[in-house]
Amino acid sequence: MAPRRSADHRNSGPEALTFTERARRRQIVECTIDLISTKGYPATSLSAIAEAAGISKAAVLYHFSSKDNLARTTLEHVMESFRTYVHERVERETDPCAAIVTYVRAMISYQRDNRRHVRVITEMLLDDEGGTRLKNPGSHDSHDRLGYLAGLLARRQEAGGLRPFDPLTAGLAIGGAIDGVISHWLVHPGYDLDAAADELVAFTLSAIRRQD
Repeated sequence: MAPRRSADHRNSGPEALTFTERARRRQIVECTIDLISTKGYPATSLSAIAEAAGISKAAVLYHFSSKDNLARTTLEHVMESFRTYVHERVERETDPCAAIVTYVRAMISYQRDNRRHVRVITEMLLDDEGGTRLKNPGSHDSHDRLGYLAGLLARRQEAGGLRPFDPLTAGLAIGGAIDGVISHWLVHPGYDLDAAADELVAFTLSAIRRQD
């Protein structure tokens, strides 16, 4: 009988996992997303995740060792999917204003089409009912997101077509407006996100475009 591999493989890179292990881990993560998005993080137990995946709790622990590790992997999966979606679309644009408009629309459309992911982010990162206060300031992906947006604004500003402004402050304003719209939509599902995206685009362009 082949010896069971050390639990260290759980923390190894994807290349260290077999196809079957990667598929199983992905299944567990997807079940975790489903449960967190419907029941909330505190009410999502390893036993419930195992039942949803059709495996034993021991099998879940074999792959992730603890609920915290599974939750961290799940959040990383959601964030990476979100980042990839937005960045791929933005980086295709060469016109400065078009790139920023694409960023705003991509941020809105991803969250509109992936409500489960939004729920995971708010459940795991935001501490208050309104979804605005970070549980772990300094560890949240919003710092990476702000850095990306501020850098995008600075690069596009240098390329021409945008008025002089502070990229960090503009990034805070644009990012905050997007977060506010999404927070309102989560509480009021009938809120028209497409119309809101149009308003955010108009708001953003009026703030950054050169008025010649």
